[in-house]
Amino acid sequence: MNTVGENNKLVIDPVIFWSALIVILVASIPLVLYPEAGKAAVDGLLISFTGTFGWLYLLTGIGSFLFMVWLAYGPLGRIKMGAPDEQPEFKTVPWISMLFCAGIGISICNWAFVEPLYMLSGPPLGVEGGTTEAAEWAAMYPMFHWGVVPWALYLMPALPMAYVLYVRKVNVLRLSEACRGILGKAVDGPVGKLIDVIVIFSIVGGVGTSLGLSVPLVSALFQEMFGLADSFVLQMGILAAWTAMIAWSVFNGLNKGIQTLSNINAALGFLLLFFVLIVGPTIFLLNLWTNSVGLFLDNFFRINFWTDPVEKGSFVKDWTIFYWAWWIAYAPMMGLFVARISRGRTIKEIIVHGVGWGTLGCWAFFAIWGGYALDVQLSGAVDLQAILSNEGIPATVVAILKTLPVAWLVIPLFTLLCFVFLATTVDSSAYMLASVCTKKITGYQEPARWNRILWTIMLALVGIGLLSVGGLKAVQTSTILVALPMIPVLIIMAASLVRWAYNDFGAELSPRALAKEVVVQQYGDGKE
Repeated sequence: MNTVGENNKLVIDPVIFWSALIVILVASIPLVLYPEAGKAAVDGLLISFTGTFGWLYLLTGIGSFLFMVWLAYGPLGRIKMGAPDEQPEFKTVPWISMLFCAGIGISICNWAFVEPLYMLSGPPLGVEGGTTEAAEWAAMYPMFHWGVVPWALYLMPALPMAYVLYVRKVNVLRLSEACRGILGKAVDGPVGKLIDVIVIFSIVGGVGTSLGLSVPLVSALFQEMFGLADSFVLQMGILAAWTAMIAWSVFNGLNKGIQTLSNINAALGFLLLFFVLIVGPTIFLLNLWTNSVGLFLDNFFRINFWTDPVEKGSFVKDWTIFYWAWWIAYAPMMGLFVARISRGRTIKEIIVHGVGWGTLGCWAFFAIWGGYALDVQLSGAVDLQAILSNEGIPATVVAILKTLPVAWLVIPLFTLLCFVFLATTVDSSAYMLASVCTKKITGYQEPARWNRILWTIMLALVGIGLLSVGGLKAVQTSTILVALPMIPVLIIMAASLVRWAYNDFGAELSPRALAKEVVVQQYGDGKE
């Protein structure tokens, strides 16, 4: 970890820093000043982007998953991110905790309860809403949207960046550097700067989406606990408190700040999961989860390639394309963050743990919280769909929590979980934004503290802009817009990784070398 003296040497790159700052301010300030015109503009962009490029988002998603399978179980899977004898910087459990909390954040608190309810009334693939079949699809589809494809997208930039840091030993924490294997010296010029500005814009847009969705949820929780009236002032107060917590975390860095919040978050999240599983309809939840896994496996390729070209319904655009764009927008932040915390691990280890545990963690939330919400609706205990239709997501989440035993305790704990969940995502993002803007930084250093805190404030500003515009469509559009230019960057990085690996380890990765290694492992080298 860097000392104060070393920290002073971490100078920002002015071209990247000021270009990104100006782009973000130009995009955010008009949303705050002219919310109605901003809403109309983003609605038009949403229709245009989803209609024109939906197929591209879907192919990027399934392509990333297949690429990760090939990397993990092919010859490149054995490559270690670091020296051959280098041990991982973080133990496995804290590493998985940081990875999961940074990648998911408060979004899962927002969607785990309500996404199945949306899909119960508007299911995919022409299924009739409100039926038994619709309920089964409503339980399964979130597992698709939060499963192996999203986590594969997250790792697309992570592996090339980790390779740059710990195998090639380059002292730059920028995704443009991970494109050098294909772009060569063009990375040092305007092309490289453009890539880094796109990366920053993508990170800010993705995290801004989480802020725009999450502040109203916590506002509703505060209203329930303290009898407050809903207001923009309340939302700004919550955002200010969040910003202070996140600033503390990024100020204290990876080990003291981010790792601590991630550990608290994981423990609290799984405590609430276990509580709902035990006090809820346990057998129903387990049966529904098992059924959902079977339905997912049976329809995996169909749903990954489904574009609904003839009927042209809104489901794919509103859900799958939005989600894939969201994950792509988040991928640069996650790529940089996972690369930074994965020193000493092999490519296969990063993929198997990242995709495996990330997917299982998300599935657990949707199986238990989502399954519980479906049970409340289907049993007729509370008409959650009416609340969702008339009052929105925050009011629906509060209504679900109030059906649980000891709701007076559950709601404050859930509110705390929301606070810490978002903090772990935004502090990771601010940390990586500061790293991208730093001229030279090794995988063993942290960016300057003032730089980290500045980006925390900038992320809050974007959140204010999206809150001013209001509505899910504004959030969806910001995500889809910033994700599109990231797709070619992801492809270039993947190609760079493969090219570098075969250039650096070509002889060791040949079929003959791999076959010889298997024989040696099975029978020994014959020397006694």
